[in-house]
Amino acid sequence: MSNPDFSAPKPFGPLRSFGRVRGRALSERQEQLFETLFPRVSIPAEPSETLDPLQWMPTAEAVIFEIGFGGGEHLIGQAERHLNHLFLGAEPFQEGVAKALVGIEDHNLTNVRLLASDARPVLKALKPASLDKLVILFPDPWHKVKHNKRRLIQQIFLDDAHRALKPGGELRFATDWANYAAWTLAKITQHGGFEWLAETATDWRTPPKDHITTRYETKKLGDCAPIFLRFTARPQAS
Repeated sequence: MSNPDFSAPKPFGPLRSFGRVRGRALSERQEQLFETLFPRVSIPAEPSETLDPLQWMPTAEAVIFEIGFGGGEHLIGQAERHLNHLFLGAEPFQEGVAKALVGIEDHNLTNVRLLASDARPVLKALKPASLDKLVILFPDPWHKVKHNKRRLIQQIFLDDAHRALKPGGELRFATDWANYAAWTLAKITQHGGFEWLAETATDWRTPPKDHITTRYETKKLGDCAPIFLRFTARPQAS
């Protein structure tokens, strides 16, 4: 399918891709879970060596990494549905991590690992071809042109994503900002390591069948209806 009618964005280099990391004070239970549960399910924020996700769940039939999981609705919901899959979640906002910890405890989940920091160092450290799916739902749009350079989707990020994904693995992206959809589609198309799965407009206007609606998504804070872009990773060039 040819690209939708979005205006093409200008290229910028990588910078911090998220805003604040703390909001209101955590509840007593959330504070306790940070002390007791988080150390058992945490991913090192600055890995000093290659990370093999199967070290955390050797029997996992698939490994999914969700970057920027917000309140954890999608991450925890997917982990509940697929107990035989390992879910890695990255979220720098402390309150979001706290909510995910509550979800893990409430549902007695053993197939979730959390990163309370920038996902990019971990993505870079992951063992090549170790991910079956990389999910990015409604990341900070940095919609002002002068801030576009802070967007997560950049060339170096896509290099790391392509290396970490298995050939045929899925990169899934959603946004409710039209320009960020255009930016992402342009960047990924230019990268060359991914194939866009859309064949008709319905494919990017309709959520994937297994999508779980997030709280952010229901707020409708963007400038368009949600756009869902799905890609598969092409084999690494020899």
